[in-house]
Amino acid sequence: MNVAKWLLLGLLALPMAELAVFIAVVAVYGFALALTLLIVGSVAGGLILRRAGGQHIARMRVAMRDGLNQNNFTALRADGVGGLTLLGGFLLAVPGFITDVLGLLILVVPLWTRISEALGRRPPPARSDGVVDLEPEQWHRIDDPALPSRSRLDAGDPRHQ
Repeated sequence: MNVAKWLLLGLLALPMAELAVFIAVVAVYGFALALTLLIVGSVAGGLILRRAGGQHIARMRVAMRDGLNQNNFTALRADGVGGLTLLGGFLLAVPGFITDVLGLLILVVPLWTRISEALGRRPPPARSDGVVDLEPEQWHRIDDPALPSRSRLDAGDPRHQ
């Protein structure tokens, strides 16, 4: 069997597996708690999609509206942390305990690093404050003659004397 047939078989078996897991959770914890967990998982997935995946979804809408061609096809790229966040949010939004667990596993940051390394990419940056950390060989300093020199600034500062 080729990969497409296995994927189709898995997608067809997923609702049955989700139903079996739901029945098992209902038997252990009760119907009200199981239903509450499903609703909370779906709402959390929707919030993640709305918050973190909003930029990716907006780029997809623009690309689909303009039609797919070579120039805007790169707008559909959703790799790296943003793509994993989008996938994790989507899996959480789909009702079911199996997809919720898979979505939560994808959203765990250490797992992002392992997936990125397995795909041959650099791990996602640990900083989320907009600062890009570069290796020393990837940058060099260029002084701007319009700005005052650093030594004159430091000379006037009592902390640097």
